Amino acid sequence: MTDSQPLSPEMEAIWKDELSPFLSERETRRKQAVKELVIGVGGGIAGGIVVLAVLLSLAMVPFAVFGLVAAIMAGSYFGGRKFMALRKEVKVGLLDRLAEASSMRYSLKPPTPTRFNVFREHGLIPSSNREAFEDHFIGERHGSVFELYEAELKQRRRSKNRTYYVTVFRGLMIRIEFPRTVEGVTVITRDKGIFNALEGWGRKTFGNKLEKVGLVDPKFEKIFEVYSSDQVMSRYLLTPTFMERLLALEIAVKGKKVRAAFDERQGGGELLIAVETGNLFEPGSLFKPLDDEERVRNLLREIELVTGMLDLMVRPPELGENVLAGT
Repeated sequence: MTDSQPLSPEMEAIWKDELSPFLSERETRRKQAVKELVIGVGGGIAGGIVVLAVLLSLAMVPFAVFGLVAAIMAGSYFGGRKFMALRKEVKVGLLDRLAEASSMRYSLKPPTPTRFNVFREHGLIPSSNREAFEDHFIGERHGSVFELYEAELKQRRRSKNRTYYVTVFRGLMIRIEFPRTVEGVTVITRDKGIFNALEGWGRKTFGNKLEKVGLVDPKFEKIFEVYSSDQVMSRYLLTPTFMERLLALEIAVKGKKVRAAFDERQGGGELLIAVETGNLFEPGSLFKPLDDEERVRNLLREIELVTGMLDLMVRPPELGENVLAGT
């Protein structure tokens, strides 16, 4: 869906009957929340300037800067509580309804970050010291059950004077009950040039030795590195159509560095996918009126990216299909 396209008749009915009334009912609260946030930030700044001046007059320079920052943060926190609560309420209310309209279920956070340790063990995500998870969707496409959620992973770094955290992954983590037989483990990572040999040397996952798999198509050989515990199964799974769809998925969600793994350990097998993206599924600015159809358009556009992406991965290939060419 593009900006110029109208909502579908079904979605237009949902907008008029559910979403527009839901947003309109909260408009008065939005205005009040914005007012309190502005007052809180302004009060924090004013108080911080007073604290700064007093402490500077006492020659307490290190404490002066800290006092200024602390006052602004305190004003923002106390003034912004209603603002943040309303933002959460609007986000969940919209995504609940839009997900249901797309035959999915939504929750703000996953009950548990599904298969997180398996993603990490397979090398699909980097190690991390802090993790945050949100925006959990679950549903079924073409007979395959799936779930996905957003993750932000941070690593702790140390310098001479301080400890700080750096984001090393922000994106989607996806689990799909793959509709084809899976045996063993096959991991698809990005090509790392001269570092491939070091990564492939003795590569293991859950104690299983993985060996490098050569890809038939040189186009994919330049992009991906594949390791598997079953060479025959990996060639059965990694068809040109599948590899094209994996790249198309990356393009569809405007992401980068998509990687994946096939794993037999859940009965018929599953496909795990990690792809780096921006922060998706946000409700838009609360400094603008809530009852705005464009707010819903943006969320619906991102949900359609997800459902289209899942269709790419699990629907049966069509004769002569070229995914990247859009045919």
